[in-house]
Amino acid sequence: MKSVSENSFGARADLEVGGRSYEIYRLDALQEKFDVARLPFSLKILLENLLRNEDGVAVRKQDIEALATWDHNAEPSKEIGFTPARVVMQDFTGVPAVVDLAAMRDAMAELGGDPAKINPLVPAELVIDHSVQVDAFGTRDAFRINAEREFERNEERYGFLRWGQTAFEGFVVVPPDVGIVHQVNLEYLARVVFENDGVLYPDTLVGTDSHTTMINGVGVLGWGVGGIEAEAAMLGQAMSMLIPRVVGFKLGGELPEGATATDLVLTVTQRLREHGVVGKFVEFYGPGIPNLPLADRATIGNMSPEFGSTCAIFPIDQETLRYLEFTGRTAEQIEIVEAYARAQGLWHDADTEEKTYSETLELDLGDVVPSLAGPKRPQDRVSLTESKSAFRGALEDLLPEPEENMGVDEEVAESFPASDPPAHNGNGSGHDDSAPGTDGTRVQVAERVTHAVPLTMADGRETELDHGHVVIAAITSCTNTSNPSVMIAAGLLARNAVARGLTSKPWVKTSLAPGSKVVMEYYDKANLVDSLESLGFHLVGYGCTTCIGNSGPLPEEVSSIVNAEDLAVVSVLSGNRNFEGRINPDVKMNYLASPPLVVAYALAGTMDIDLTDDPLGQDADGADVYLKDIWPSAEEVARVVEASVHEEMFRSSYDGVFDGDDRWKSLEIPEGDRFAWDERSTYVRRPSFLENVPKEPLAPEDIEGARVLAKLGDSVTTDHISPAGAIKKGTPAALYLNENRVEQRDFNSYGSRRGNHEVMVRGTFANIRLRNQMAPGTEGGFTRHMPDGEEMSIYDASIKYAEDEVPLIVLAGKEYGSGSSRDWAAKGTKLLGVRAVIAESYERIHRSNLVGMGVLPLQYLDGENAASLGLTGEEEYSITGIEAGEAKEVTVRADGKEFKARVRIDTPKEVHYYQHGGILPFVLRSLL
Repeated sequence: MKSVSENSFGARADLEVGGRSYEIYRLDALQEKFDVARLPFSLKILLENLLRNEDGVAVRKQDIEALATWDHNAEPSKEIGFTPARVVMQDFTGVPAVVDLAAMRDAMAELGGDPAKINPLVPAELVIDHSVQVDAFGTRDAFRINAEREFERNEERYGFLRWGQTAFEGFVVVPPDVGIVHQVNLEYLARVVFENDGVLYPDTLVGTDSHTTMINGVGVLGWGVGGIEAEAAMLGQAMSMLIPRVVGFKLGGELPEGATATDLVLTVTQRLREHGVVGKFVEFYGPGIPNLPLADRATIGNMSPEFGSTCAIFPIDQETLRYLEFTGRTAEQIEIVEAYARAQGLWHDADTEEKTYSETLELDLGDVVPSLAGPKRPQDRVSLTESKSAFRGALEDLLPEPEENMGVDEEVAESFPASDPPAHNGNGSGHDDSAPGTDGTRVQVAERVTHAVPLTMADGRETELDHGHVVIAAITSCTNTSNPSVMIAAGLLARNAVARGLTSKPWVKTSLAPGSKVVMEYYDKANLVDSLESLGFHLVGYGCTTCIGNSGPLPEEVSSIVNAEDLAVVSVLSGNRNFEGRINPDVKMNYLASPPLVVAYALAGTMDIDLTDDPLGQDADGADVYLKDIWPSAEEVARVVEASVHEEMFRSSYDGVFDGDDRWKSLEIPEGDRFAWDERSTYVRRPSFLENVPKEPLAPEDIEGARVLAKLGDSVTTDHISPAGAIKKGTPAALYLNENRVEQRDFNSYGSRRGNHEVMVRGTFANIRLRNQMAPGTEGGFTRHMPDGEEMSIYDASIKYAEDEVPLIVLAGKEYGSGSSRDWAAKGTKLLGVRAVIAESYERIHRSNLVGMGVLPLQYLDGENAASLGLTGEEEYSITGIEAGEAKEVTVRADGKEFKARVRIDTPKEVHYYQHGGILPFVLRSLL
């Protein structure tokens, strides 16, 4: 269907490509009146979106003018409606989205409307990638065993998704065991330029996963949103957003020998997090761009949520075209991309003029050094040379006072000239055990805290387990497995290590979980599979695995000692997330690293090592083997990539990508447009917030007599709020499953049960590392019920409050809800009975999702917080002056204390959502 734009600026025009005429909306049609050529690449894409979707309602003439006259110095204040070309989902967040669509069909029928109106109006693509768990490892049967176990656990969910694939128009599913959503998106789904019924326009998207920004590497504008926002986009709602500030990041030079794309992205993450880019667009430009392969760009784009920006986009250039050809796109599509990008001023080359940016940063790629990030935040970059001392410092913060620990090596902290290191470091290795200081001296590292405990492995090997031992080494996650250079580097390092007789330490759980089948094809072509397997890096599945908490259990003999002795053990993974409690419940310290460094730490078996100076082990002759001895050169990596990675691999791997294997095809599914809910199901249930929806919205009221469910500190992430990871025995969610005759071995993960609100609400605010100040001295989902002060689970307290009709609030610190786009962090909050959250500051997506569920986000005035106001959380609260969400400030009273708080409902569209009790009731009533 041709575009129905009002075309106020006469931008509609024809473009000839390959002998065919297409319709486009030319940006240069505005140039005479507005200097749109100066606009950043990302804002040009938004401007085209407005021109094409101008309807006088969601997009008005004045909205186009507001963007065309963008003031780069201004703080965001002008609202526009963005209409993404498609929506991408993974199964953890996608299942509840499809559940909600199915429930909306029921609600529509109950309100007297047509259920068939509930359909994606833009292409919706779901990739099942979050459900495979590393149960089996270290064996060639690992992939088969894990895939079989995955289907056993998730057959019901998968059947539901297969039903959705047949019931909803414009909805496709990539079945399990194919790849990771962001890598599949990059290698196959992305169009870069869309062609729809003769109209060409930029490929844009939102995704139900924060790392959707990986697609920014190929010049596609997209970012992560909550499932509820994605559903609204699927149902044709323009997404309200403020025209953002755009940070230009100028890149120059090229990466030095020994530095990888992972090291670059950790450096960029640290720089941008320090600069402050939350809510902003980041755009890369400069002479270093041509020196960055597309895969490196995608690696940087992937980490956008970790530095906090909405997106992190690269322009379209010759490298973009090379990558599209390399990954098997058609010649016709590549010709369209180039012609459209050049016609619209979206092309980048040496002659491209520098655009206007709100702020700029600069990085010489030559300054990047090998790095890690950890032990609990992606932005906490540590250079490899400082990793040992940084680890020891972090360990001291985790453990009790030294005198309470066994075996503390005395190492006196001192400074001395860098040219005169000590001959002996106090722990018998004879190596310089120091780290560079900021003034050119070297500073002795922190004391080495050791608590070595005898360990007998299942195969009878006798060894020891200690603080700092690496118990998980995982090559995993879209961040790096989409990048052939770092993956080949890992394989070559493994080959070299095996040649020197090195092996992984027995206590390390090793795994290889590529983002697509292409990886195993080029590993096989390069003859690197045997070397990786010799070190325990067998294929365990094509999915996110360790990075999202699906690391699977540690071997029982390791887990029991870790817990009995309270050891601070470590995971090293090539992922993008390392928040507390995320990777594995037994592991306290988590580090992000490049795939070759993951292999190196499996060989070392400990974080308490200087890989630049200490040996990894000894060869058959007893000679020390160092990392530098087995690290492959950049030249060799490039040569092997060139010889082993080919276009036809992508074509064959993605041939019939939506068909699935025999297990998928044999799933039993119900027929009909409306889903047949099974009341006995513990996976898929009709959500309570879409039952008994009134035809007219109930006006929001002031909040009286509220109690605090949780009082939280700074940097509480959605990983702390949202149910994630394993379901632990004895928790409210576990008890619910027990009551429904589910054995513990079949609990599966919270992520796999996202389609069941009964499980999810019981797991909200239940992360094992959550510290609720209402219940001091506890970790996990505990609180005190007020006014009696009885300690209980957050879920049980919410039930007790609900029985007494007591509304609830949450008090929080800075960066509340940072890190992810999980809709259940907002849905669970709503279902627990929370009416409002008061925080010092919010992460963009979570604040928006709270509004989308009808929860009021409030912010302390500048300089104020719970401590300065003397709030303990034990008070009874009232919040007045809400004015149906249209007020800028409200008055909060708490047992005689009174203060003002800002209302963080940021756009007029969000006001409507709040007034309707959330996005879904709003959309439902709009369609009705």
